Amino acid sequence: MALLELDKVAAFYGNIQALRGISITVERGEIVTLIGSNGAGKTTTLRTIAGVLRPRTGTVRFDGADLAHVPAHRIARLGIAHSPEGRRIFPRMTVRENLELGAFARGRADLHEEYKHVFTLFPRLEERIGQTAGTLSGGEQQMLAIGRALMMKPRLLMLDEPSLGLSPLLVETIYGIIAEINAAGVPILLVEQNAHKALGVAHRGYVIETGRIVKHGTGRELLESPDVQRAYLGL
Repeated sequence: MALLELDKVAAFYGNIQALRGISITVERGEIVTLIGSNGAGKTTTLRTIAGVLRPRTGTVRFDGADLAHVPAHRIARLGIAHSPEGRRIFPRMTVRENLELGAFARGRADLHEEYKHVFTLFPRLEERIGQTAGTLSGGEQQMLAIGRALMMKPRLLMLDEPSLGLSPLLVETIYGIIAEINAAGVPILLVEQNAHKALGVAHRGYVIETGRIVKHGTGRELLESPDVQRAYLGL
């Protein structure tokens, strides 16, 4: 049984259909990437998994449980952590306060190990623990967004455009950390416009166009696909 399974999911914003029967899976231990152009349905897919948007038809299952009627906060408590597009940190709160909010679903659990893990991955956050989050650089804010999601001790980490707006050097840093998180046993569903970086780190990938999955395969297979190279890799 896959850890996460979407089966023929259709989702709408009002009367506008955003997802048109998509089916994807994420197995335990995998990095799976979803690539596509702006407006293709990548972010909508993550929002639907997280319970922010409800599927009109089809099913979303996590570890065998149907999420159709589970509210978003309970989905988070099941272990699905979402680092959203645009980071969505709380700019007037400190780094520490942002990280604490990431662990809200864990109640009064001892967070010592989670802080240690986040600061090992992102030592800069420990240096800025008392700093207001809105004063961090763009790269530091992205680190905070991922660190906040990790504070939940996720069973599945969803990352939406983690390299957006970052310098090439910081992109390399973030992707090294993504690989490290996965190597520690955390499955990752990765949404990216930087298809080359995403497919380079992913075990498998899906190509989504206008709300439909049009191609899937291993990361290497998609990197070597002429269609993917023309459409998303600039080759």
